[in-house]
Amino acid sequence: MLKLHYPLLKQRNARMLRQSLIVSSLTAVTIFFSTFTPGTKAYAQNPPISATEIVNYAKSVLGMEVPRQEALVTIKQMINGDVPKIVCNDPNSFNALPGRAKNIAIDYCNRSQKIVESNGLSIDRFNEMTVQIQKSEGLQQQLYNELIKIQQQQQQPGTNK
Repeated sequence: MLKLHYPLLKQRNARMLRQSLIVSSLTAVTIFFSTFTPGTKAYAQNPPISATEIVNYAKSVLGMEVPRQEALVTIKQMINGDVPKIVCNDPNSFNALPGRAKNIAIDYCNRSQKIVESNGLSIDRFNEMTVQIQKSEGLQQQLYNELIKIQQQQQQPGTNK
């Protein structure tokens, strides 16, 4: 009888893991990229987010997650403690880190910028979208659905990203 329920438990655990990954990814993105970058123009209203942009944003978030986790683990080991808040476009946020840890954080930020840009978004647009997504449950649901869709495609054997 226990064997009959095991696949259900495995699916439930996998779903919970995916959901926590999504939440932690969005939280990390918010921490690492501040809302406004230097030189960002203030708009009365941001342009609406297209379906293509949601896909590109989701790909960016998922692409940044593994390097983010690796950077955090490495920095945490180096400083033997909690990693302070790091904001990629705020050079002062790196000041609390010792030399090599600072380099790892800067490298992560540079890699993240390349990931975002390789997915067809500028950093300014990515940050605008982050703010809009945080404010809209509808956009959060669209993003969540896209993240799940991409993760499922990546898990299927023989599929390309």
